[in-house]
Amino acid sequence: MESFLHYVHGEMLLCPKSAVSREESSSRNGSGCSPGVLTSGLLLGALLVASSVFGQDQTPAWQTQVRKYSEAQDWEAALRIVDQEVARVPQDMDVRAWRARVLTWSGHVAEAEKEYLEILKFSRNGPDNWMGLANVYLREGRTVEALLALDTAVNLDPTRADLHAARASVLRAVGERSEARLEFQKALNLDPTSVEARAGLISLRLEPKHELRFGQDNALFNFAGANRDEWTSLTSQWTPHWVTSVAGSFYQRGGAGAGKFEGSVTRRQPKWGAMTVGGAIGRDNAVIPKSEAFFDLDHGWKSGETHFVRGVEIVYGQQWYWYQSARILTLSGTAIVYLPREWTLSLRATGARSAFSGTDAEWRPSGITRLEFPLAHWGAKRLSGRAFYAAGTEDFAQVAQIGRFASRTYGGGLRFQITAGQDVKGYVSYQKRTQGRTDTSFGFSYGIHF
Repeated sequence: MESFLHYVHGEMLLCPKSAVSREESSSRNGSGCSPGVLTSGLLLGALLVASSVFGQDQTPAWQTQVRKYSEAQDWEAALRIVDQEVARVPQDMDVRAWRARVLTWSGHVAEAEKEYLEILKFSRNGPDNWMGLANVYLREGRTVEALLALDTAVNLDPTRADLHAARASVLRAVGERSEARLEFQKALNLDPTSVEARAGLISLRLEPKHELRFGQDNALFNFAGANRDEWTSLTSQWTPHWVTSVAGSFYQRGGAGAGKFEGSVTRRQPKWGAMTVGGAIGRDNAVIPKSEAFFDLDHGWKSGETHFVRGVEIVYGQQWYWYQSARILTLSGTAIVYLPREWTLSLRATGARSAFSGTDAEWRPSGITRLEFPLAHWGAKRLSGRAFYAAGTEDFAQVAQIGRFASRTYGGGLRFQITAGQDVKGYVSYQKRTQGRTDTSFGFSYGIHF
């Protein structure tokens, strides 16, 4: 499973990618929020800053300083200035609102929520405060509460284009695309120059729901003939809560051919994470499992931008493989650590119970560590890399990878985002086994997003 961490004004949002990584991992879809939630958080944060100075001719010096420190992500300095103003004029709700905004941007969403609720006890007629509270709810994954807060803001001032655009962004995040389109259009009618409304309408038209992927893998052994695989997968995000994945794989093993069909369904919930269930069946020819079944449970925790560890995601999975002459059960636990500048570190430990015909069952451990990092970008084009190290047997979907041997695997890969609708991936790995045996693997895949 690949997961990605996105940042909105200094706060992270955990958003796993649903597509299955075929190169190094057999883990499945992750949890987190949809791409619409990220866009909504960004839009609400930007609109909140703009609306804070709506109708003002001059900006106080302390606000200029707060903006300056916020742009530099120096949250400690920004909060210090705001706290000084709060101490000077404790009854000024506008100053308190600035404190709530800085807390939100710095990732202290629980404190920001408390601050906004205190403000609304004294000033319930300010639409900006309701929009700020909606931003906090959205970052906590509480989309229903965010939408209710924005409903109140729009009712207080239905002529504000920014409020309609913010409400539309949340509607888009919860999958209400038709209603979101109408709300973006209202915002554009009120303000034909609204960049947010125009971008929102474009995003509804272009946002992809499906990923079609074609891949090819090769394994070169120093003790046997080469293996070759081809596969095709289709992952579809039908709503923010439901994702399906289907894949077909074809194997060539020393003159013998085999193939399988695999499918899974994922249910996502912002509060408790995601659960994936699935299975596979195929024509095995004694080189792949006759059938498989699996499930994954996924949950993530997020922290503020000021922390070195921006978030942690935990995945627990079980998978059963039924071969002609063996039965394999794997139990795995994966920890994904999100670091600054879009770096991620994942650690997975697996325990495999192997039972061969005529022998007693036994457990064997294995593990893999993977580091992913950005390399360069040119506009929409992005290049990222990964490096990994594995010890023990990590791929139980092939007969060549099970049995009584130990191994160490070193490898890496690249991903190039060509456009918003296309990307290519490639990898290479070297596995050294006991008895002087080696396995050099490489492969690539091409993805279309639509």
